[in-house]
Amino acid sequence: MSRFEAKRRAGVGTARPRHLMAGLLALLTAVTATACTTGDDRPSIVVTTNILGDVTREIVGDEADVTVLMKPNADPHSFGLSAVQAAELEQADLVVYNGLGLEENVLRHVDAARESGVATFAAGEAADPLTFHTADDGGPEREEGQPDPHFWTDPDRMHKVTGLIADQVIEHVNSVDPDTVRANADRYAKQLTDLTTWMERSFGRVPADHRALVTNHHVFGYLADRFGFEVIGAVIPSGTTLASPSSSDLRSLTRAMEGAGVRTVFADSSQPKRLAEVLRTEMGGGVRVVELHSESLTAKGAGADTYLRMMRSNTTAMVTGLTGT
Repeated sequence: MSRFEAKRRAGVGTARPRHLMAGLLALLTAVTATACTTGDDRPSIVVTTNILGDVTREIVGDEADVTVLMKPNADPHSFGLSAVQAAELEQADLVVYNGLGLEENVLRHVDAARESGVATFAAGEAADPLTFHTADDGGPEREEGQPDPHFWTDPDRMHKVTGLIADQVIEHVNSVDPDTVRANADRYAKQLTDLTTWMERSFGRVPADHRALVTNHHVFGYLADRFGFEVIGAVIPSGTTLASPSSSDLRSLTRAMEGAGVRTVFADSSQPKRLAEVLRTEMGGGVRVVELHSESLTAKGAGADTYLRMMRSNTTAMVTGLTGT
């Protein structure tokens, strides 16, 4: 018998491995306990769209973690969730979403989170929503009477929603400081008031006979209502980019544009501009397509990476497109 084997049978040399194992278990326990007390218990807010995500972050500040599901330059009508993101919804203290059918592939996950006991807030439903209405030219409108989810194009409605999000955070998210959240909301609301004033002044440069809008799909109803424009039609006669125009839709829109003397189409940057450019062929050329950031923020530093910058960028582009200056 070797000396190693004799020691093993006698129990010599086994104490060190036992002490080592005990030490590793103690270390693992300590690391786990530290992890549980450093960050895992921070309150969590999940927001579906990046526009509402930006506004919510302004309101919440450092009081809670804010996770935004929709990536920059995405289409809110078509983006979906990973399994991890879906789980984040059900583990949140509060879910903020647009609603009114906007996030078409995400709403079932929001419903599941609500059924599991998570507090949810539908911003669009609280913003005095308008309804889609039939175009003046008598063209087809597939969503007559349905609520329009694109409330954020009216900064006054976003002003109202800012206060309501603050209320929801204070009510449902434990450990936040209500005074801090309210102060953040008030500061941001002041910036929204300044934005409205600036937009009014900017749109005041557009003559009365140039205040007709044509877009890729119906997205600017709230802006038109607030600032005195008329939406005469859309390439996709719907409130969602997932619909498609028929040849009769395009003929109706072409007649409406020719009757109003409109040669400019505003297309969202998150969507292909092919449909808007079809009108160039329908109308024999001379149609200008102006790109806007109407439904999604851009990546950081790309010109429309916050709600405030997006609205200012769009206003400047619309005034230029409508006046030619």
